[in-house]
Amino acid sequence: MSLAADVLEAARARKVLIATAESCTGGLIAGALTEQPGSSDVVDRGFVTYSNAAKQQMLGVRATTLEAHGAVSEAVAGEMASGALSRSDAGLTVAVTGIAGPGGSEHKPEGRVCFGIADAFGITTETVDFGAIGRGQVRAATVDHALRLLLAALER
Repeated sequence: MSLAADVLEAARARKVLIATAESCTGGLIAGALTEQPGSSDVVDRGFVTYSNAAKQQMLGVRATTLEAHGAVSEAVAGEMASGALSRSDAGLTVAVTGIAGPGGSEHKPEGRVCFGIADAFGITTETVDFGAIGRGQVRAATVDHALRLLLAALER
């Protein structure tokens, strides 16, 4: 069984709806979940918020957070996850924002992705540096890691 199928099975068992808030993956996490047959019973919605304006308008990310930390930050990932939770019927959300490449900077290198998970227990965030492995590989690794975070949250 696939990782996405495992997430859906765990969500069904816990009777939890899932929503995604995606920047650098452009909807690939929601796509991986909805690729699975019968996913509509646990996938509520996906927010694709590629621009800072979209993060603010659709998820309520504060302009002050974007200015202070930049879009690729745990602070923004946390606000994205929280915003998805409050703007959906989901009980569990995952958010991702990062630099898939090419490009980046000394302070925010290519391959850096910040993750946020929000549920009834609160918000957790983390940063993973996948490295300059190429845009497609960073996005694929991000989807995989996000699914693992969802599964871990469902199993606690």
